[in-house]
Amino acid sequence: MVSKVLVLGGNFGGLTASLALHHELKGDADIKVISASDHFLFNPSLIWLPFGKRKASDITFPLAPTFDRHGIDFIHEEVVSMDCLKKEVRTSNGNYSYDYLVIATGYRNNFNVIEGLGPDGFAYTITTLKDAMQAGEGWRKFLNDPGNIVIGATQGAGCFGAAYEYLFNTAHQLRKAGLKKQVKLTFVSPEPFLGHFGIGGLPHGESLLKMFFKKEGIEAVVDTGMERVEKNMLTLSDGRKIDFKYAMIIPPFVGQDFVKRTNEIADEKGYVIVRDTYQSQKYDDVYCVGVAAQVPVPWHTSNPVGIPKTGFPTEKMAHVAAKNIASSIKGESLTSHEAFGDIPAVCVMDAGNNGVIMFADKMLPPRKHGILIPGPQAHSMKLAFEKYFMWKAKHGYVSLP
Repeated sequence: MVSKVLVLGGNFGGLTASLALHHELKGDADIKVISASDHFLFNPSLIWLPFGKRKASDITFPLAPTFDRHGIDFIHEEVVSMDCLKKEVRTSNGNYSYDYLVIATGYRNNFNVIEGLGPDGFAYTITTLKDAMQAGEGWRKFLNDPGNIVIGATQGAGCFGAAYEYLFNTAHQLRKAGLKKQVKLTFVSPEPFLGHFGIGGLPHGESLLKMFFKKEGIEAVVDTGMERVEKNMLTLSDGRKIDFKYAMIIPPFVGQDFVKRTNEIADEKGYVIVRDTYQSQKYDDVYCVGVAAQVPVPWHTSNPVGIPKTGFPTEKMAHVAAKNIASSIKGESLTSHEAFGDIPAVCVMDAGNNGVIMFADKMLPPRKHGILIPGPQAHSMKLAFEKYFMWKAKHGYVSLP
């Protein structure tokens, strides 16, 4: 009897897990992918879209042809509930049963963390395609009527890399527009120090970023929370106020509501509690990868700081899950284990025409090695990686590095 595998989500985690499993089993499984979106989105490039350096068509591709090419059924529907006892997922159009389930449903923005965020609020964000497009509309208006800029992240956020990249790309764009000297650029973050990044920092990271900030004339306000955003004004938790004409703020992420409601598999944020096999703690046949998986924060800071679950660790988690599902279907013991904190940290932080390449032996401390390499080669590397990954993902070559 052919095992039925249901994968929820079609971006980094879902795409990788389904195709890797297809490869592991050589097609000997009934794999279905259900996704509310019918397009893959290369999220790392959203930092460029507001400035007109990318269009939506540059960083997306339709999912159905990729899955069809590899014999995987793609279902463009939204999941509304699931029952892990009955092994059933319900969508807006029907019910689907499974033998194994992979949850790769990503994140939602938690705009409720402070007053004044959200689509109808007073600050932009760039965490989704729609958000980034709205940030681009705001940027074009800003260029016609410039003023001070605030960029940052709220307490509880974990996607600090995007905030830093957008900050330095903004500085680059201001210089190109001849506005650098007349615009005060301020960065606000709950991180205990510059370069914490939600991973505890890397050697010399704080001093390197301080050098970048000084060179670009950026004021840093760290180790602080935000209270609210109003029109042209950000109020911090300590009562300080920062005026702005344009603001981009990264909110915290939370999991999907239907996951949170399901059979006690998730925490209060809707993240699935997993083992180092990426099986849920509660059910052996339910796996979770990517942002949807819970990663405990291993430190206490005066302002809550989340952990970034980016594309590289998501891919690693998806491969671990795929290998274990394949082993289980074959009747073998599960041999693939890799805790999130032990996954290597590999990141390229873009800064317009400059940047920093970051490597560490582990995502979370304690570590043995960590290195940062600044220079314009980082920008070139980020551009090249975008093209490579989009080609790899579109063709389903997930076994490539």
